[in-house]
Amino acid sequence: MLLSSEKGSIPLYMQIKEMLVAKVSAGEWAPGSIIPSEIRLAQELNVSQGTVRKAISELVEANVLVRRQGKGTFVTNHDENRALFHFFHIYNNRGTKFMPECETLSCKKKHASRSDAASLEIPDRSEVVRIERIRKLEGTPTIAETITLPAAQFKELDQIPTDELPNMLYELYETRFGITIHSAEEQLRATRSSKRDAKLLGVEPGSPLLEIVRIAMTLDATPVEIRTSRCNTSRHCYRNTVF
Repeated sequence: MLLSSEKGSIPLYMQIKEMLVAKVSAGEWAPGSIIPSEIRLAQELNVSQGTVRKAISELVEANVLVRRQGKGTFVTNHDENRALFHFFHIYNNRGTKFMPECETLSCKKKHASRSDAASLEIPDRSEVVRIERIRKLEGTPTIAETITLPAAQFKELDQIPTDELPNMLYELYETRFGITIHSAEEQLRATRSSKRDAKLLGVEPGSPLLEIVRIAMTLDATPVEIRTSRCNTSRHCYRNTVF
């Protein structure tokens, strides 16, 4: 990327930010890897260290990069802490959040519905991988979850035995398929349990549930996952802090 300081052009720090994002998106800098120092980047790009620092600071705020005291700046990767605090918003009625346990029921290839294809921005009838699982909180089945992924980007995911699929799927996406989830959009609505949900969650058919539909995206805003979670909120609630 050519940097330009001409009047009216994109500010230099924004150009550097776009360049860094491109390196992460292309996999040139892998999740968990350290990036060059601010001094080195400034020398390579022939700009001030302060300009580089401003670009990096904005990417740290956006959770693309993370600074580690005394070690350097790294590309963010998915670990248990990130999965729990950035992408999971279910608390018990005491205001405590736990990492849920997981039981995978099935993982199969199917043809995408029109709705799924539209959400994932793939052609109608494309193959998808659909995962069905139950998530338990404090030992109680609380969430019935359906996950839909484009099969073209998750080749042979359906060949992994269900008992070998990890609780933290985002880490699997990253390490096995080179796909990092960076952001997500969620829609919440009230619904009622189907007979299947009722059986899985141990509630009466027609009981109220909270349905959360999440579209998860990569750094370049490509949608790669639809996650529909149907939650029994008799002992739990959805809570998110907005800054």
